[in-house]
Amino acid sequence: MSFKTVVFYGSYRSNRQGIKAARFMINQLQQRNHEVIFVDAQEYDFSILDRMYKEYEQGQAPAKMEEWAEYIRTADGFVVVAGEYNHSIQPGLSNLMDHYLEEYFFRPAGIVSYSVSGFGGVRAAIQLRAFLSEMGMPTISSIFAISKIGESLDEAGTSREAALTKRVGQFLDELEWYQEALQRQRKEKGNPF
Repeated sequence: MSFKTVVFYGSYRSNRQGIKAARFMINQLQQRNHEVIFVDAQEYDFSILDRMYKEYEQGQAPAKMEEWAEYIRTADGFVVVAGEYNHSIQPGLSNLMDHYLEEYFFRPAGIVSYSVSGFGGVRAAIQLRAFLSEMGMPTISSIFAISKIGESLDEAGTSREAALTKRVGQFLDELEWYQEALQRQRKEKGNPF
């Protein structure tokens, strides 16, 4: 089965370590024949939320916002790559994702967290789970945490640790299970509201 998966990444830092995690996930998804769309907050700065996508008149949203809305609306699921800032979610990521709402409904999300320390960004991942659920995305039970990201992945997003590559398989198996189940429900029954 083929899936369309959107990968979100929200760091604005000049020396972004998390881009390695995003590249790793994109590569892993593509190896499993996913159509991957990469949504990078730094690529298009929506600035601080003033108007959500749905608050624009039809055809009046900025072009990039409209393009990303279509990606989100037609996705089978999401992978959200998040670093930990002050034990919380990156501001750029939450701002990027807050511009949409209904477009996410009834599509699963997998959380990939990372940090330069040994914790792997799990404190942000826990908060991200509530954030994503509030926007209508059921999150899979697994969290894919990457500790010591500077040592774990190279610039191309290639794993330097065999265990990392092994663990990602189980994470993606679970995501695909949810993608298939919710895709079938949307086709057969539509959205409940």
